[in-house]
Amino acid sequence: MAEQATAHEMPAHGTICWNELTTKNVEAAKKFYTELFGWTLTKSEAAGVDYTEFQVGGRPFGGMFQMTPEFGDATSHWMAYVAVDDVDAAARRVEELSGKICVPPTDIPNVGRFCVITDPTGATISLITLRGSQ
Repeated sequence: MAEQATAHEMPAHGTICWNELTTKNVEAAKKFYTELFGWTLTKSEAAGVDYTEFQVGGRPFGGMFQMTPEFGDATSHWMAYVAVDDVDAAARRVEELSGKICVPPTDIPNVGRFCVITDPTGATISLITLRGSQ
C-alpha cells in the first residue's frame, strides 16, 4: 500500500481509501487492467510481499499481490479498505454489532494497522488506520 505522506491527505473516517486485488495470476491481471482502464503500475514490496500498485495520473489508489497457498481454495478477489480512526476500537465494535473478525488488527510496516471483518450478512471488508492518522 502506498504510504500516506501527511495528515491533511489522510482519508476521512468511514471512507474507502484503498482497493486491493488478491489474485492467482498477477501477470494476467496486470495485462487486463492496464488494457481495460489504462492504469499504470509500479512495483513495491509490502511486508516482504511483491506488491504492484495501480495508479491513475501518478496517484496510487490500489494494489495487487499473488495469492499464496494460505489462501486455500479462495478465488481471486478485490478487497476494499475503509479508513477508521482506531482499528482496534472498530474491531471491538464489529463484534458488539454481531460481526466477525476474520483477520485481527495487524500492523503493516510503514502503512498502518488493519483488520478484515465480516458483517452479520456475510459481506467482507477491511478496516485500516493509516500511519500518521493516529
